[in-house]
Amino acid sequence: MNAEKRTAIFKTLQKRMPAPTTELRYESPFELLVAVILSAQATDISVNKATDKLYRVANTPEAILELGVRGLTKYIRTIGLYNAKASNIIKTCRILIDEHNSAVPRTREALEALPGVGRKTANVILNTAFGEPTIAVDTHIFRVANRTGLARGKTPLEVEKRLVKLTPEEFKKDAHHWLILHGRYTCKARKPLCHECPIIEWCEFKQKVMA
Repeated sequence: MNAEKRTAIFKTLQKRMPAPTTELRYESPFELLVAVILSAQATDISVNKATDKLYRVANTPEAILELGVRGLTKYIRTIGLYNAKASNIIKTCRILIDEHNSAVPRTREALEALPGVGRKTANVILNTAFGEPTIAVDTHIFRVANRTGLARGKTPLEVEKRLVKLTPEEFKKDAHHWLILHGRYTCKARKPLCHECPIIEWCEFKQKVMA
């Protein structure tokens, strides 16, 4: 895919979604961090249902640490892998308090040192909480980037590096949200809604199907 087509895709998505953001509900970088840790292999809907109740009771590192693993588990048991996630969140709260004055760090290195935080989660926090032009590649973005031809790669890291390299600077801050929402609601895994797709004109998947 050439630069002209990539620009056309992002301009179209920008027009449809001028101010895209995560569907996870949060009111602070810490709330977002907890929500993103919980969202691994879980839907945003299920995470929001859990955090709506949790954050009424505890929404700071100190408050969640006071709950302990058992107390936290009561609020997140409807989410997959809740035992491991509860343990990671409690450990993360302790590190935030002891090493970061209870604040969410703003560097990739410090974020990835937190239990339960990998590269994708760090990218989400850097982008959504702090406005950095990072692109977190989840299953939706991996699929959309490869299927459309926007940025092909065999691994999420390969796709991320190509997206960062090939996405015009003016679109980098919002690219993550545009692509994840497009993959979630239009470019679905099993039955992509090509007849509703606003970027079908430049999509290489369409060209391959029609060949």
